[in-house]
Amino acid sequence: MKKSTIFISVSIAIFGFYACSSQENHEKENFAPKFKLLPADKITFNSFVDCNMAEAWIGDTFRIFPGKYGEDPLWGDAKDLKFADGKNADEAFRKGKDGFFDPKMPPNVPVGQDGLHGAVWFETVYQDTKDPSGKTLYGVYHNENYPSTYPYDSLTGQGYKNEKWPQGLQGPTSPAAVCRIGIMKSTDGGRSWENKGIFIEDLNERLILKPHNTSNTFAGGVGDPSAVASGDYLYLFYGEYGYPGVYEEATYSRQTEWAGQCISVARIALADLDNPQGKAKRWDGTGFNAPFNGIGKPIASLQIPIEEGGGPASSPTGGFHWGPSVSWNTYLNCWVMLMGKVVGPSWQGSQVYISFNRNPDFSNPASTQEWTKPQLLFEKEGYILWYPSLQPLNTPEDIKEKYTCLRLGKKARFFVKRIKPGDDEYASEHIIEFEK
Repeated sequence: MKKSTIFISVSIAIFGFYACSSQENHEKENFAPKFKLLPADKITFNSFVDCNMAEAWIGDTFRIFPGKYGEDPLWGDAKDLKFADGKNADEAFRKGKDGFFDPKMPPNVPVGQDGLHGAVWFETVYQDTKDPSGKTLYGVYHNENYPSTYPYDSLTGQGYKNEKWPQGLQGPTSPAAVCRIGIMKSTDGGRSWENKGIFIEDLNERLILKPHNTSNTFAGGVGDPSAVASGDYLYLFYGEYGYPGVYEEATYSRQTEWAGQCISVARIALADLDNPQGKAKRWDGTGFNAPFNGIGKPIASLQIPIEEGGGPASSPTGGFHWGPSVSWNTYLNCWVMLMGKVVGPSWQGSQVYISFNRNPDFSNPASTQEWTKPQLLFEKEGYILWYPSLQPLNTPEDIKEKYTCLRLGKKARFFVKRIKPGDDEYASEHIIEFEK
């Protein structure tokens, strides 16, 4: 073959590659499924909810796991983590108070011992596909501690120093919490649970203290997660609330804090769920390379730019998205994420946002970052809105497909926790409908 022919062939190939790449990038940039909220009969949940709704189908039973369990010096020790069943999602969500039951939970261990410290909330349930009975579940939990429940140990570097500790939600004398994320396992469909350890966490040196932390909520940490399985991994989307480095009062930078916060992602091999401690990796900007207690990078497209009102989590003026709820949508063939928005102290915010990711899976790690710019989904002035989620309907299709909050179709129920003085409920008054 002549050199000129080779040159032309190579040129055509290169042009074709860039043309395809350009078209693919253009399609990604313009990917924006349509959605609308339709009024629906109201469902008011009849048990305590302060987290994402974890759920799974156990055979033909739809089972949910709302609530809180464990020691809490701020709000009081809790035994509100329950489970309830239904023949479909609507039936489970409409259960009366006598339809909720207590699972057997692992006890809190004394200070200084290895085990469960602080309170937990189940946020996601991963159902082991290798168990045909469907009874093997892994509960991903949000965990909160304080210097009193998890004091600093200089030998291990674990725990928290009670020095310049920021204020909590109950006023100047109450402490802020530190959140982290762990995993429990059940082999009987969620009737009893065994603690398997911590998924990811931030150490004391990354906590944001007085005088800079005035949000009245967290001293830092990672929490409010939603986990989805893809390939051989469980991907954890979560709120990032710590300082992206060592926090020091003299060198603190508001810009630096903001740059390291919002919604982040980590992953762990499904094979490591029985022994998760130290196994997870956090996204560091190029791949899943940061250790489970190291410094990762948030998903850039979900951050609110400072010039558009963005701000750090320790600020009383807020300015960040949090509390993701992620699902695969079989109609759109894409991932859907709902999230809250903080605009004031004590995690105040009256809006819910939605984002999409068109990648069919996360086999290419960079695809976990390709979320569309969040769009406003719902607003309720005068309320604080937390923990939005999409839930299956009681239609024959949704029941046949055994949809959960992790996998849904063209239509779904929209739930959100709504708070204002004298009115605190987890409820749904809308159905969301998607269009391609």
